[in-house]
Amino acid sequence: MDHSTLPGAGHSSHHDMGSTNAMAVSATLHCLTGCAIGEILGLMVGTALGLGNLATIAVAIGLAFLFGYALSTLPLLRAGLGLGAALTVVLAADTLSIATMELVDNLVVAVIPGAMDAGLVNPVFWLSMMLALTVAFFAAWPVNRYLLARGKGHALTHHFHGAEPEGARRLIPDLATSTLVAAIVAFMLGGLVVSVADALEDPTPTGHAARAGLAHRG
Repeated sequence: MDHSTLPGAGHSSHHDMGSTNAMAVSATLHCLTGCAIGEILGLMVGTALGLGNLATIAVAIGLAFLFGYALSTLPLLRAGLGLGAALTVVLAADTLSIATMELVDNLVVAVIPGAMDAGLVNPVFWLSMMLALTVAFFAAWPVNRYLLARGKGHALTHHFHGAEPEGARRLIPDLATSTLVAAIVAFMLGGLVVSVADALEDPTPTGHAARAGLAHRG
C-alpha cells in the first residue's frame, strides 16, 4: 500500500519538513551566538594587545569555536553527561556548522572596504560584523538542515535537552538561545550607537582618526 496516499500523509510530511526547518533555525542561531561572542571578544582582545589583522582573526576564530562548543556543552553537562562524553557529542554536532560560519563570516568582512582596519569605535566595524554574521547564518542554515534531516548535527544533542538535572548539575546555567541572541543583538546595537555618537562628536578626519587609532585592530 502507498502510504503517501492515505489521508493526512501529506500533512505529516509537511509537518516534518516544517519541524526540521525550525530545528535548523534554532541550531543555527545557537551556533551563531557562540561564534558572535567569540568573534567580538577576539577582536577586542586583538585590539587591546595591539595584534595585527591576521593574529586578531586567528584569536577571534579560536574563541568562536571555544564559545560555540561551550554553549553546546553546558546543556549536556546539565543533563548528566560527563565532560568527555559531552565534548564528543558536541564536536560531532557543531564543528561543520561553526566552520561554515567562520569561513563565510571572515570572507564577508575581508571583502568589505575598510572593515579589516576599522576600530571598535568605528561604525564600519559594527555594521560589517552585523552583515557578516547575518550572511553566515544563511550559509550555515542549510548545512544544519542537511545534518538534522539525516539524524546528525544538532540531532545528536536534542534527546539530551529537557532532562531534569540532578544535584550540583542544577547550578549549570540553562541559557536559552533566544536570550543569548537578544543579548548579542543589544550589545552590537549598543556598540554601533556609541561608535556613531563618537563619529558625530568630532566629524573631522583628524579627530576621528585619532580616536579610531585607539581601537585599531593593528
